[in-house]
Amino acid sequence: MSHKLKVGELNESYLTDEEIWRIFTIVLSPKSAKSSTYKYALIKSIIENLYQINDDYELTYDQLAYGFTKVYWNLVVQHDLVKQNRGTRNAKAVTDILEFQKKHLIPNEFSFDKLNADLQLSLVSKIKSTMKTNVFGALYGDTNGQFYAFDHKREYFKLKQAVHQFMMRYQLLLVNLTNYHMAKMIEELNEVPNINYLLGKVETVAKRSSLKPFEEILLHYFESSCFYCGKDLSKENSQTEVDHFIPWSFVQSDQIWNLVLSCRSCNNTKRDKLPERGYLSLIIDRNEELKNKVQESQQEVLQNYKDKKIILLYDYSIKNGFDEIWVPNRG
Repeated sequence: MSHKLKVGELNESYLTDEEIWRIFTIVLSPKSAKSSTYKYALIKSIIENLYQINDDYELTYDQLAYGFTKVYWNLVVQHDLVKQNRGTRNAKAVTDILEFQKKHLIPNEFSFDKLNADLQLSLVSKIKSTMKTNVFGALYGDTNGQFYAFDHKREYFKLKQAVHQFMMRYQLLLVNLTNYHMAKMIEELNEVPNINYLLGKVETVAKRSSLKPFEEILLHYFESSCFYCGKDLSKENSQTEVDHFIPWSFVQSDQIWNLVLSCRSCNNTKRDKLPERGYLSLIIDRNEELKNKVQESQQEVLQNYKDKKIILLYDYSIKNGFDEIWVPNRG
């Protein structure tokens, strides 16, 4: 009954990569005694926050609950995949979301990103309570306490350093494995005959539909010019877009320290490629300038950012197969 635990202490035993793989294989596969898709959503949320972790390898419950809620909102509300467990009643997170949607009269076509901030925070707080009861302890039990520690009172989640480094090294593979097994279980529960259809839904549920709030912040503090080619974006007919410096398909989250203003041409040709390494120093300088300029009320947008994180992100993305380097056309 590990899901009932309110505190889980970290088993400090040394783990090799082979041992970590073995545990992940059990957790993700049918060998795990799972009755819902909760653990998949938690793993997706951990991956989304790998580079938001603090120096003690800790994440807050709010950080994890935000990603967790976003996954289920988009599956349940947008795609009508309501069955997420093997019980006769809906999973508690699903019930919470459907009741919340009904109470606030939110249309099905609304992605989580389209909800206003107050509604998002209210729902995340509700889902966080469900995670305390049903989620944190369950994955903790399946990993024998060797992956992370948690504490409901302090609302903190601490990854083992070796597991954090492992997840960065094999991030893309873990994302693909988690998406596949989650889609496979949802297919079975909802009696959907085509797993390729479901994979598309599971792969995209975490992505924001709009980067407009980040564009407004960047335009407020910086001149309207393309980070890559320098094109003036303030001219008539210029299209200002926001690009993930390290591709979203790897980092799986939207953090302003990884977002830059881009012209449409650069954004379209770069796609999911890495910019040449020389741009790393430019974005580090940009982020330092942003830290000095950003208002105190907006400091959370740079929470836990350090230069070494974006360098690690760049290097680990190459190790995960993002080795096609892009250079802008300055002609």
